[in-house]
Amino acid sequence: MVRSCAEKTYAGTTISDIVAHAAISRTTFYKHFADKRACFDATVDACVEEIRTVARDAHTPTDSPAEAVPKATAAILQRMAEKPALAQLLTADAIAVEPAVLDRYRRLMLPAVAGLWDAAGERQQPHIDPRLAFGRAQLLIFNQIAAGNAAELPDLLPELTYLAVAPFAGHEEALAQVSRAEGERARARALSQ
Repeated sequence: MVRSCAEKTYAGTTISDIVAHAAISRTTFYKHFADKRACFDATVDACVEEIRTVARDAHTPTDSPAEAVPKATAAILQRMAEKPALAQLLTADAIAVEPAVLDRYRRLMLPAVAGLWDAAGERQQPHIDPRLAFGRAQLLIFNQIAAGNAAELPDLLPELTYLAVAPFAGHEEALAQVSRAEGERARARALSQ
């Protein structure tokens, strides 16, 4: 489903496309899914779980929330850069097929990020509405993918770090984490060259 949507979008994808990519029969497909939409919904669930796992595994329990969020953000951006079809499915097709998926993403991401600060007892009054920051982050990611620049998603780390940290820790802490993220990104680029 991910590959088919990347090639043709959800609307253009057929059951024949899915079974051809999966190298399975139609009978096998229908043993697992009632229809194309059921397969798509299961695929979105699997992709969201993959992103959640990547984010969770990117930081340690000893990281402060302000350290954990940029690490998780960097890991998500890297995974999406490595798997542009997954990124396209989550940022374009999923929203086009089911606009309510945006609310699902917010319910997944915002409490998880807020919970880091709550658990550490460091949460401040929001300086920016977290929903607004989340929407801006989604738009930045979508624009990169729509422009065919999924490989450059990690370059969004400073902006996304600010958007993820500022609502919970304030402007100054967000700027400090942006500076740190920019330094780590510069070091990673230097090592890869």
